[in-house]
Amino acid sequence: MNKLDSESIKIIEAKHHDPFSVLGRHPHDKLITVKVYLPYAESVSFANDGPDIPRISGTDFFEYTAQQNELPEHYQLLWIDKDGSKYTNYDPYDFGVQLPEFDRHLFAEGKHWHIYQKMGAHQHIVDNINGVLFTVWAPNAGRVSVIGDFNRWDGRCNPMRSLGGSGIWELFIPGLTAGCLYKFEILNRQSNQVLIKTDPYGQQFELRPSTSSIVVPDNTYPWQDHKWMSKRASHDWLHEPMSIYEVHLGSWKRDSLDNFLNYRILADELVEYVKELGFTHIELMPITEHPLDVSWGYQTTGYFAPTSRHGTPDDFRYFMDTCHQNNIGVILDWVPAHFPKDSFALAGFDGSALYEHEDPRKGEHRDWGTLIYNYGRNEVRNFLLASAVFWMKEFHLDGLRVDAVASMLYLDYSREENDWLPNMYGSNENLEAIAFFKELNTVTHDQFPGTVMMAEESTAWPQVTRPTWVGGLGFSMKWNMGWMNDILAYMSVDPVHRQYHHDQLTFGMLYAFTENFTLPFSHDEVVHGKGSLLSKMPGDEWQRFANLRLLYTLMFTYPGKKLLFMGCEFGQGTQWNSDQTLDWYVLDYPHHRGIQTLIKELNHIYKAQPALFKQDFVYQGFEWIDCHDVQQSVISYRRKGDNQELIVVLNFTPVVRENYRIGVPEAGTYHEIFNSDSCLYDGSNVANGEVVSEPIPWMNQLNSINLNLPPLAGIIFKL
Repeated sequence: MNKLDSESIKIIEAKHHDPFSVLGRHPHDKLITVKVYLPYAESVSFANDGPDIPRISGTDFFEYTAQQNELPEHYQLLWIDKDGSKYTNYDPYDFGVQLPEFDRHLFAEGKHWHIYQKMGAHQHIVDNINGVLFTVWAPNAGRVSVIGDFNRWDGRCNPMRSLGGSGIWELFIPGLTAGCLYKFEILNRQSNQVLIKTDPYGQQFELRPSTSSIVVPDNTYPWQDHKWMSKRASHDWLHEPMSIYEVHLGSWKRDSLDNFLNYRILADELVEYVKELGFTHIELMPITEHPLDVSWGYQTTGYFAPTSRHGTPDDFRYFMDTCHQNNIGVILDWVPAHFPKDSFALAGFDGSALYEHEDPRKGEHRDWGTLIYNYGRNEVRNFLLASAVFWMKEFHLDGLRVDAVASMLYLDYSREENDWLPNMYGSNENLEAIAFFKELNTVTHDQFPGTVMMAEESTAWPQVTRPTWVGGLGFSMKWNMGWMNDILAYMSVDPVHRQYHHDQLTFGMLYAFTENFTLPFSHDEVVHGKGSLLSKMPGDEWQRFANLRLLYTLMFTYPGKKLLFMGCEFGQGTQWNSDQTLDWYVLDYPHHRGIQTLIKELNHIYKAQPALFKQDFVYQGFEWIDCHDVQQSVISYRRKGDNQELIVVLNFTPVVRENYRIGVPEAGTYHEIFNSDSCLYDGSNVANGEVVSEPIPWMNQLNSINLNLPPLAGIIFKL
């Protein structure tokens, strides 16, 4: 074996941080030396009948010295492996730096919203030569290699170039195409630990349990949703109806063999169903790639990839396109609060705490067994911001529901007394996360007008949905968890005792307009032993269904946008199980069909009556008629908008209230436009039809109407 210099030995040992200093073309003394390292090659030559490249004896290095003008601008190699296979390709180490300094600078500043177009793996052309450019951020690596099905997953074959202080590594490999599998092999420079990692910016992954990233083709999808996108740009979501159907795609429906449905099949079946029931939006529980089904997507490992459980990225584009062509918006549940510890993904990415905080008091959720992002690090913040931009730009998402916002805002969230670190002022606010939220909402609203950012935030943190320029976090809306908890607690009480819990029914109005609220009956309320919404309702079978119809009537007439989890729309009896489909068979029974028909009618009325949505977020849209009828457990209120108003009366007992008088603002005939006790919904059909007001002063009004209140039901009147 010829004696090798120390730099060549580092290549053999896969420990070289700058393989381009050894491999490829190197001029000297008017000559050029080409050095190639191919561990599996038996022989190597220049392609197109070029000369052989001699092996350095006893090694897998091949070296050739030529005159400067002897070789073309980019030379091709032909090699025969030891198993007889023959390959031809350009030498990857004959190409210059591909990632511009400008992109590196923006990324280091945390300001490159489209960094996903640069980082990861992308089809790339250099001097008319096609291939794939791989780029990864791993600042604490001593060596990074691309490994894949094209190089026997051997880290010696394709070590990458370090781009200095940026911490970025890159390599252009000619001849590769979309569809090839790859990962990054990373050598930590301090510990010499070797890590095998998927691409943080990967845009497609193998179906779990396999975890390799997949090179995607350039996006040439022929979008047909131009009308929707144009309208969305000027959409006034504040004053428009928004009724959201929350869906877990893996358990909404499955095929006859219990396989997940493809996005394209879902595009047809789910969209048709949602459209028929009248919902305006679908909210997808996380479809960002994740390894564990039972995490429901909330332990994300692929922030730039729709899960392969349901198909390819273009399949998902088809789903989005179909939704928009049917005037249905789509909101994605997005998880920037934490990520799992899976060794193949972001955790300890380059052998150091790169994406997470190193100190577990800031970097780990003890309860969840997950890691917390370091929001103070520019590149990490850029990673998350770019993910948000990616989904809206590349897939036309209409908004994001940001998961677990409270856990990000508070440094002591769900922590023991001595297990957290205060901020620079000695308090528990996470200043870096606050800054991140403000930037996230500013960027998305600026880049994608008409989209919504929705916070799952359960505390009294002020101004979550107020503009950043007045000190708010800048979200469009937040989930009204307090209202939801109060109402479900109230509804679970036997009607006999509801008079003692009346404040749970009315308390929410004290803060209803402090934020822009969404009213959520989400997946969280029908899992983990909580039972279904139907099972929370007291009484016999008839009363349970009547209570559920009453609950939905309250939600659709109360100020705030609406959200209902799948299965709740037909009164599923069992709690949600993500391992199986919804209990669609129950629609054979009249009670369940009645609930589904009721939801359809409520959606129709909600969208048709501006009084129910025009002034959702201001007190002018709501006025109590009577919130004090504690003994009879009845409330009544007015909803107002566009010079129109509706009267809503809700009876929370199974007693028919005859001759129940309420004050009304104007004299005239009031038409009962909705009654949750209608026989259409399998109710008892206690109705009012049209009611003429009388000049009898009542409840501070000059006129009043006399009603029959159906049992456990809500009714809506329009003048």
